[in-house]
Amino acid sequence: MAAIPIAATLAGATALAAYLDAKLHIRHDLQAGSLNNATASTIEYTTLKAGQKRLSIYHLIEDHALGTTATNLFLEFEGRSWTYRQFYDDVQRVGSWLIGELGVAPGETVAIDGGNSAEYLMLWFALEASGACVAFVNCNLTGAPLVHSAKLCDSRYLIADRGVEGLVAACSQELSEHGIKTVYYDEAFFASLPSRGRIPPEQSADALPTDLASLIFTSGTTGLPKGVMITKGRHINTARAIATYLKLKPSNKFYTCLPLYHAAAQSLCFTPSIHAGSAVRLGRKFSHKTFWPEVHESGANRLQYVGELCRYLVNAPVHPLERSHRLEEAWGNGQRKDVWETFRQRFNIPVIHELYSATDGMGSTFNRNQGDFSSAAIGVRGSIWHYRNGNNEFRGRIDADTEELVRDSDGFVVKALTGEPGEVLHRVDPAMASAVFLGYYKNPSSSSKRWLQNVFEPGDLFFRSGDVMRVDADGRVYFVDRLGDTFRWKSENVSTNEVSDILGSFDQIAECSVYGVAIPNADGRCGCATVVPAANTTAETMDYARLAEHVTSRLPRYAVPVFLKMAPGLAYTGTFKIQKGAAKREGVDPELIAQAGSKDMVFWLPPGGTSYVPFRRQDWDEIKAGKVMV
Repeated sequence: MAAIPIAATLAGATALAAYLDAKLHIRHDLQAGSLNNATASTIEYTTLKAGQKRLSIYHLIEDHALGTTATNLFLEFEGRSWTYRQFYDDVQRVGSWLIGELGVAPGETVAIDGGNSAEYLMLWFALEASGACVAFVNCNLTGAPLVHSAKLCDSRYLIADRGVEGLVAACSQELSEHGIKTVYYDEAFFASLPSRGRIPPEQSADALPTDLASLIFTSGTTGLPKGVMITKGRHINTARAIATYLKLKPSNKFYTCLPLYHAAAQSLCFTPSIHAGSAVRLGRKFSHKTFWPEVHESGANRLQYVGELCRYLVNAPVHPLERSHRLEEAWGNGQRKDVWETFRQRFNIPVIHELYSATDGMGSTFNRNQGDFSSAAIGVRGSIWHYRNGNNEFRGRIDADTEELVRDSDGFVVKALTGEPGEVLHRVDPAMASAVFLGYYKNPSSSSKRWLQNVFEPGDLFFRSGDVMRVDADGRVYFVDRLGDTFRWKSENVSTNEVSDILGSFDQIAECSVYGVAIPNADGRCGCATVVPAANTTAETMDYARLAEHVTSRLPRYAVPVFLKMAPGLAYTGTFKIQKGAAKREGVDPELIAQAGSKDMVFWLPPGGTSYVPFRRQDWDEIKAGKVMV
């Protein structure tokens, strides 16, 4: 028998290894790690930092400022820049003011309110250095939500940027009645503060990993904002884990314009960058006018996104600088299927690094995507992942009407099948429950709803993510919806995300929001979409027959939106989440729409129709009378 050349053997082995890696996702599973490995690493790192009495992100800034990376660029903002040492020195002055003038003490909670700025960052880290817990108030709030957020955390102060004074001043009397003093800051004020030496290390020396580092408020789309408790141990470990996963180095630079009061800009961009000693170019807020010029000028090689930001960029007119940049990777969450590849190709960003995570959740997933295989997925899982983690995470089948998990005759949750959407559940050791999820601050009823016992066997404990996902036969993980955004119609479950993807791919639609609305004489909820026409299209010039053909040819009939509301724009929270509550409540009832003062034009696809047509009060009356069955 002739000898097989060594080169051929090696080539064959390499090809086989590549095939097995692609088929079984071996490399991805090993890079993503496991819950067991993550737990061991987390304990080791937390123990180290606790022993050093350096449990805050501020201490990482100090390490850079007083070490060999002191002259590394840390921050750029609107024509100003800081090295790690320069920023550290500014934090000292702000911290001295907090301690000396306001009497901020270790362990107290201080509420801050402001838009993106270098001064906001100085305030954040000066409070950390003072040993305080930082309550990040949504800077878009006023009235009852603002007062609720400030008083919830028992803060003596609301330290607010002059830029939001109009929103805060409207509540000043009520804040004062609750014992909250409003103190304003701006660039000039912080620049005027004298240098009084280093913040005393003992201010933060006695902190424990279980102490609160911050409160991050939910968006409040389903009620008043809830404060998610972030411990010091979680805070520093998230920074370390993300920096390690992204392989951040001092030579990297992020661009972000996401709001600093939210966990995305904090935990997914700033704190990992600080851990790695890399730089961040901060935008004040998202604007298509400033976005590409700032990205171009910064020379950033990493971009942070959320899905709606990407959709806006894709729908915007061509900008002369949109491909004139050094971006190599876009990192974020919520990138939609109908935007994904267009975003990559149009803006020439090779890697789309999508993640799934939640401020009030657990079990992050990641997908570093460069090709078609994992496009639009939030993660990829192979046999190694299932071996390590398969007993810790499940998807439970849900009832779309009640949003409750479906249980079998023995009372245990039914697991979702491959390809079937289900709510993600995370197994938790009951002894570790408070360590993995502290809950919502002073809101035990909402906190308790996240826990579920006796799921698959008596006495087990699981954390409810509230998120619906599906995993296909190739191990690709797809986000389907948040519970509450799935509705049931014609005895079928309808995913608002999937319908939005189809509508969003129609060339005359710029943005859309899909939800279910109640209809007389019908079970479940009927599909409705608020639609924003694309440029050069209006409600009058929309091709409704072609739109109807577009959706009916791509969606099962039960998933086709029966109703359309043509609107000039969608309502968003400050973190780019679509607000659907009001639209759901109004539905398509002409009286409720009139009471709300809405000017949206309503269209519908009548039974047997081939085009969307204006929805008249007569049509509603006939539906109410049972003369027309939707």
